[in-house]
Amino acid sequence: MTETERMLTGQGLTTAQILYRMPDFQAVLQSFTWQEYDTAPTFPRLMKFLDFWQRELDGPLHSVSYAHRQLIAPGEWRAVNGEFLLQ
Repeated sequence: MTETERMLTGQGLTTAQILYRMPDFQAVLQSFTWQEYDTAPTFPRLMKFLDFWQRELDGPLHSVSYAHRQLIAPGEWRAVNGEFLLQ
C-alpha cells in the first residue's frame, strides 16, 4: 500500500521513542526512534516490533513513549464539482 492508501484506511503516523539498556552496561540508557504508519488504539505494527525486540535483541527495554497522528481521515475527502480559472 502507498502512504496515501494507508492514511485513507485509517492508519496514522506513529512515532515511538524507545529507551533501552546497553547489554554490557546496564546503567547506560540508549535511545532508538521508530516511525511507521499504524492503526490506533491497538498499534499492531508497534507491538510486533516490540515483541521482536524483546525476543531477538540483547538490550532490555526501559520505556516506550509514542505519539500518533492521523494525517488524513476517510471523511476529510469529498468530491469537488467546480473549477476556478485564474487568467
